[in-house]
Amino acid sequence: MAGLGSPLLVLIFLAASAATWAAGVLLSKTTDALDARLGLGDELGGLILLALAGSLPELAITISAAASGNLALAAGNLIGGIAIQTMVLLLCDFAVGPSRPLTYLVGRLTPVLEGLLVILVVAGVEMGALLEPSTAIGGRVSPASLGIVVIWVVGIYGINRAAKDPRWSVSMPGSRPGRRRRERRHPEQPHPYPGSSTRKVATIFGLACFVTLAAGVALEESGNVLADRLGVNGVIFGATILAGATALPEISSGIAAVRLGDHALAMGDIFGGNAFQVCLFLVADLVAGTPVLPSAGPLNAWLAALGVALTAVYGFGVISRPLHTRLRLGPDSLLALALFGFGIAGLFYVPH
Repeated sequence: MAGLGSPLLVLIFLAASAATWAAGVLLSKTTDALDARLGLGDELGGLILLALAGSLPELAITISAAASGNLALAAGNLIGGIAIQTMVLLLCDFAVGPSRPLTYLVGRLTPVLEGLLVILVVAGVEMGALLEPSTAIGGRVSPASLGIVVIWVVGIYGINRAAKDPRWSVSMPGSRPGRRRRERRHPEQPHPYPGSSTRKVATIFGLACFVTLAAGVALEESGNVLADRLGVNGVIFGATILAGATALPEISSGIAAVRLGDHALAMGDIFGGNAFQVCLFLVADLVAGTPVLPSAGPLNAWLAALGVALTAVYGFGVISRPLHTRLRLGPDSLLALALFGFGIAGLFYVPH
């Protein structure tokens, strides 16, 4: 794409973003339908499949960037995407309405466990970034990348057990958590594609996966050339514009969930997607043929800390349950907005 003019590259980037949004909507609907028919969310394998479906844009960009040797962009998209996607909760909070904040309505502690898992795997990212590049399993895979995947699988297993058989009792008067993962079909609305066969739904799911992957490659290649022409650092571009484009499916599904009253599920899916996203460093290592985390650098360290801080803000909000909103946002969302603005502005002052 380096030989194309900038206006055409902008058009390709916007078209790929629109395709990502449209395919993300289809992925959300078909995943919901398949989950309702096959009970995928009840088992660990199903949770992994559902997380992978939600992270397809990031997967496509990771593979494309790693294959082209642009390791900084791959790392920036994965790490910076955590902060961007956590801010989707601010949009969900705004969509809930002016009466009560999103974190007041959540009514469960499971999203807090998922937020703690995000913090655990991001800690693994930070530690892996400090390893020598020569520290690798088979000369290709960072032990930190493998460790992150192990921590994620164990964490998801533990969270799933805690959700099915909680060892505590919590009373949250006034909360409206909505469906549980095992009850994804909303009582007032049938699951999508009620008149279609499971084979047809699976075919639509596969086509949406293909479109998402193709759009992700187009986003990475067109965006990388545009960033070079504008003189924008690859990490900053990957953590802001590119991460924002890949967060479009989460915005669509998150707002749809809170409008259905599925407040706990909306927050849990954001945290769950963020925790799974950094597992893609293992894929990046395999594609690049060398550990990617040691090339993360100080900008990505700053972004990782920002993602952890934003996750902690919303986890604190779920436990403290603020009562009032300002401008349709709870105090935790207002704090997150200020923190996010500070974090993005700070990128331009971090040595790189």
